[in-house]
Amino acid sequence: MIMDNTDIKNFRNSIFKINGLEKFSEFSLHLFDFQYNNLKIYRQYCDLIYRTPNSVETIEDIPFMPVDFFRSHRIAVFEKPADLIFSSSGTTGSNTSRHEVPDPELYKTSLLKGFEKFYGSVEDYCVLALLPSYLEREGSSLVYMAEQLIQRSGHTDSGFYLHDLKDLSHKLEQLHEQKQKTLLLGVTYALLDLATLYPIDFPELVIMETGGMKGRRKEMVREEVHKILKQAFGCRSIHSEYGMTELLSQAYSDGDGIYTPVPWMKILIRDMSDPLSLVGVGKNGGINVIDLANLYSCSFIAVQDIGKLHPDGKFEVLGRFDQSLVRGCNLMVY
Repeated sequence: MIMDNTDIKNFRNSIFKINGLEKFSEFSLHLFDFQYNNLKIYRQYCDLIYRTPNSVETIEDIPFMPVDFFRSHRIAVFEKPADLIFSSSGTTGSNTSRHEVPDPELYKTSLLKGFEKFYGSVEDYCVLALLPSYLEREGSSLVYMAEQLIQRSGHTDSGFYLHDLKDLSHKLEQLHEQKQKTLLLGVTYALLDLATLYPIDFPELVIMETGGMKGRRKEMVREEVHKILKQAFGCRSIHSEYGMTELLSQAYSDGDGIYTPVPWMKILIRDMSDPLSLVGVGKNGGINVIDLANLYSCSFIAVQDIGKLHPDGKFEVLGRFDQSLVRGCNLMVY
């Protein structure tokens, strides 16, 4: 399908007005047709598995491109290189994922509208980011996300913290005394360090852990991590976000590891023994993500996480496929 600039602009603006499965399916099929015809590597993949626009009638028929293609190919429907590029941290000697973002405003809109849907206006918050391992490299989509939330919050105390946990602790105490709504976004091992060294009773604090021990601590199950954090800060629950280099949208959890995707994002579960088949609600399998904000790359991605879908569209992340590379992004071992 050929889309001119007006079509793309209209589609881009309409993505965030989607309400309901019928409209979501309509947009998904429209975008599949566009990306099949404009993304060469995706078209080649679809042709090889005999899933083309002629045979795709529902979103369940749409082929999901393996996420590792972002490591080995340029995934873009445009020719001119983008100024903004997200990259994964990768592992020593491995290729990293690269996600070109030619329209940063599209990402910002997806982020801010999604955040607002779950937490209200970011302007009401002081946003503190404890992301030492991510700040020490370039191209992190998580750092970019935190930067946008910090900037949009407008609070004078919003900002990044690298290793200065004592200063962060003092800031949390002040914010608690001021009864200021506060979001603490942090990598798991750093949040655990803060909890061990500087616990504070701050029940209203929204702690959003992004996963990852980075070799600094032993791997722990989610329940154990959340128990430590809740006890240290007096919170009833620990929040999480599900996002990655290859996506421009996030899903959020307000506790118990149950994630809710934004309206322009949907999760399907594939059969672990047959990646081209889907399984029903309540069954474990590989996670397939539809992210309509990925307008200029690929919106249909088979990631290497294992999950389970709930009847209401929410989902759980249960682990990772053994043969996959360890992602340096936002998931712990469950």
